[in-house]
Amino acid sequence: MLRLTALLLTAVVLAACQRPGVDARSAVPGADPHRGKQLIAQIGCGKCHMVPGVTGADGLVGPPLQAFGRRTVIAGFFPNTPDNLVHWIQAPQRFLPGNAMPNMEINDHDARDVAAYLYSLR
Repeated sequence: MLRLTALLLTAVVLAACQRPGVDARSAVPGADPHRGKQLIAQIGCGKCHMVPGVTGADGLVGPPLQAFGRRTVIAGFFPNTPDNLVHWIQAPQRFLPGNAMPNMEINDHDARDVAAYLYSLR
């Protein structure tokens, strides 16, 4: 089982390393990055993360989110795809139990808008 887990993790990392990041223009069709920026401020993501362009988003608990649109992985483990990011934003404890980010419990529409803003950070 340990060998299978290591093999799968290696495959995920290698696949992610081959992508130059997510194109913000096509990342989350129909999502509104401007609204996502507003939601980031409203939800309070900046209490834990530094988020460029969001006033007061200067938290040091989680990783800074500058250049997020160029990243290939989420949380150091998962390929940076729009679906993964939306699910991570909503319920990171389902992805990686015990990590520091709390489940945000925001709806799919809001999570897609937040993801669109994060992908605009190049």
